[in-house]
Amino acid sequence: MQANVQWQKDLVFTATTGSGQTVHMDGNKTEAASPMELVLAAAGGCSSVDVVSILEKARQEVTACRCEVHGERADAVPAVFTKIHLHFVVTGRDVAEKHVERAVQLSAEKYCSVAKMLEASVTLTHSFSIEQAD
Repeated sequence: MQANVQWQKDLVFTATTGSGQTVHMDGNKTEAASPMELVLAAAGGCSSVDVVSILEKARQEVTACRCEVHGERADAVPAVFTKIHLHFVVTGRDVAEKHVERAVQLSAEKYCSVAKMLEASVTLTHSFSIEQAD
């Protein structure tokens, strides 16, 4: 894997990934997300991929899934994350709680590479709720 990060102006940068995708970042958070916000998004995205994939394999009728990620940072420089909480809101038809619980647990303990990398220095917690689809 690789990425190239190119300075645009002020504290705005564009990252181009090895797969050719681009992501904009802004240290001032005026034109794009900050790099630290993208770390939270990466944790939520990686875990969400796992959760949805596991639920689909369990033949759960999921119509939506969102991951609300909250991070707390140290007060000193470097202001690293000290705690990250991922709350999954799974929407679907007759989605079984036991399947969602298992999917979240498997993502946290086994599959999410981003979470596994972060857990060495960050306290990661997870929760979920289920909403019935119309």
